[in-house]
Amino acid sequence: MTGHQVPAGGAGGAAAEDATGVQAQERRLRRDLGFWGLTGIGFSNIVGSGWLFAAMYAAQTAGPAALLSWVLAGLLCGLVALVMIELGASQPEGGGTVRWPLFAGGRLVGTLIGWSVLLSVGGTAAEISAIMQYAAHYLPGIYNGHTLTLSGLALAGGLSVLLTAGNWFAVRLFARLNTLVSVFKIAVPVVTVIALIASGWHEGRLTGHGGFAPYGYVACLTALAGGGIVYSVNGFQAPLDFSGETRNPRRTIPAAVLTGIGLAVLMYLVLQVAFLFTVPERLLGDGWQGVSFDSPFGQLALILNLHWLSSLLYADAVLSPGGSAYVGVALDARHTYALAKNGTIPRYFMKVNKRFGVPRRALAANLVVIMVFLLPFGGWQDIVSVMGDMYLLIYAASAVAVAVFRAEPGGRAAGWVPGLRWIAPLSFVVATEFIYWSGWGDLRLALPLVLGGLLIFLAMHRTGVRGSEDTGPHHRPLTTELRSGAWLVTYLAALTVLSWLGTFEGSALLPAPYDSLAVAAVAATVFFWAVRSGVRQLVASRAVR
Repeated sequence: MTGHQVPAGGAGGAAAEDATGVQAQERRLRRDLGFWGLTGIGFSNIVGSGWLFAAMYAAQTAGPAALLSWVLAGLLCGLVALVMIELGASQPEGGGTVRWPLFAGGRLVGTLIGWSVLLSVGGTAAEISAIMQYAAHYLPGIYNGHTLTLSGLALAGGLSVLLTAGNWFAVRLFARLNTLVSVFKIAVPVVTVIALIASGWHEGRLTGHGGFAPYGYVACLTALAGGGIVYSVNGFQAPLDFSGETRNPRRTIPAAVLTGIGLAVLMYLVLQVAFLFTVPERLLGDGWQGVSFDSPFGQLALILNLHWLSSLLYADAVLSPGGSAYVGVALDARHTYALAKNGTIPRYFMKVNKRFGVPRRALAANLVVIMVFLLPFGGWQDIVSVMGDMYLLIYAASAVAVAVFRAEPGGRAAGWVPGLRWIAPLSFVVATEFIYWSGWGDLRLALPLVLGGLLIFLAMHRTGVRGSEDTGPHHRPLTTELRSGAWLVTYLAALTVLSWLGTFEGSALLPAPYDSLAVAAVAATVFFWAVRSGVRQLVASRAVR
């Protein structure tokens, strides 16, 4: 199936739209991305500045057994990635992660997931804000307390424009620039590991100070969320949104996504080894929980008199989130482009530049949104900081979508990934745990904001806004749409309640590990409800065409 063919929703008799339709714009996308370009996109989106801290937090939580946590995180993310690989390889389309939930779940599901993705543009703004915080080490006047000064805002705006300009031309140029950044993002950790190990290796770290698992092996699971391990490996879905711009997507996308995850996990593992074996003995008097640095690898470098390495790490602390923000700007544009195809936002933003094959209007719109999110309103940064978590809903929605496409009569799943029958529900449960582990501090804002998408859906339905031709021009009754998407509303509401009850920054009325088990049980129940609803709506959609 080529990138410009009609995805799973089917075109019906509505496919013969004029030249401004979805398919015409989709054909303008350039199929220029190969394996290394996609792998660089995935790797750069995974690895931001978090690598400078994750090893310390993981060691504080699980000690040397954190090594097992990294392997487990890679396996869990790989499991979630498999369902997205199936979708991207068999149904490639620009902004696919936004489109597939619409096809499989109907307009309410598509609107809520699309709204969450639109809000997640704030995650890119937060990444740019983080760059400014690191840059303040060299430019003290750009921050006042926790907000950008006027000069800081001007610098952040200039960086946002620069990142947008880097995406303004052909996707091939974007991929080449990002690959260069990715090489640097690999080189600095490698140099860090070699320099630290050569200067400060300590024997017996796997057996001393409480042994390999000083806090028990259960702490390996705790470190997945509490140690920030899961979130350090997240972001692997990025190549999927470029599936409509990929050469031979069925072969390239699976390899690129899994290679990106593998490279990131390998890098985190060697960094964890370097941290475990180079922390000075005098700092381990209270065990691994007592080891605390403001800048772990930077301060270790100074302790070992590696001042050049400390300077390099401060520079990388600016460049690494810069690389992630660069990919984030590109992803946001594909998401906005896909939302315009869905009809969630005006079709004006769907247009793809004929010469370069880039959705420039979507890029320009996202630049405006990023600038608004950077404004130092009171309490604004607290809201913006949680918006990056909203893309996690894409993981859960994709698991439902692949199961729906597989289960519908004459199912359209290509079957590229064997074992989808059990991988899809397990992936949904894992994705739900990822969301839950974000913690009540984030979810108390994020989940109600997503539910606010109901107002957008009702407004669109009341005004009779026509959606994508891929879902048909008919206007289904409101009660039918609400019935098809009720599972997602229930799912978000249940997660909000469980997050408040649970132990991840919640009230702890539901103690561990029963809180995570309860989340898994709710997720499994909702998954099968969602698949039944999705298949029903697909069959009903065909019947009215």
